[in-house]
Amino acid sequence: MAIESKICDFGWEAKNFNLKSINNNFYSLDKLKGQNGILIMFICNHCPYVKAIIKKLKFETEELKKININSVAIMSNDTLEYPEDSFENMKLFFKNHNLDFPYLYDEDQNIARIYNAQCTPDFFGFNSELKLQYRGRLDSSGRSSDDLNVERDLFNAMKEIAKSGNGPKNQIPSIGCSIKWKNQ
Repeated sequence: MAIESKICDFGWEAKNFNLKSINNNFYSLDKLKGQNGILIMFICNHCPYVKAIIKKLKFETEELKKININSVAIMSNDTLEYPEDSFENMKLFFKNHNLDFPYLYDEDQNIARIYNAQCTPDFFGFNSELKLQYRGRLDSSGRSSDDLNVERDLFNAMKEIAKSGNGPKNQIPSIGCSIKWKNQ
């Protein structure tokens, strides 16, 4: 069942993290932020919504890098119930899609809870002061198309954030699979 991301809480301050990457290094928010901001994405390996957009997501993160906005992906799903999202499978997913941003494992799900992540994909666009300015969809195509000739919501919002520090007031939520929470 598809669910939507939450509405952007403009100005919410990014919370620091120190998570293990698929390259076995640990990354913190301070180490990853770009000169003009950072895109923090909650994704996973098995979600059909993520699989449908991964090529476009790779393209958009490469474009964001050109305007000094770094990107990072975090995987927070319960890997016991969803073994396709395991750390080893994260490495394969990263390699198979030739991704070039850090892919981090939120094993205890604390970061997903702190960020109030709802779905995969869930996008959090922060400005240079690490204030939230975007929490919307990747683009207007949903998961139905690899066509790059669509409204590039995420890129256009992050470009505006890089220039002005502020995101667009009208944002359309991302849609995806729910975060797979561990049984408490």
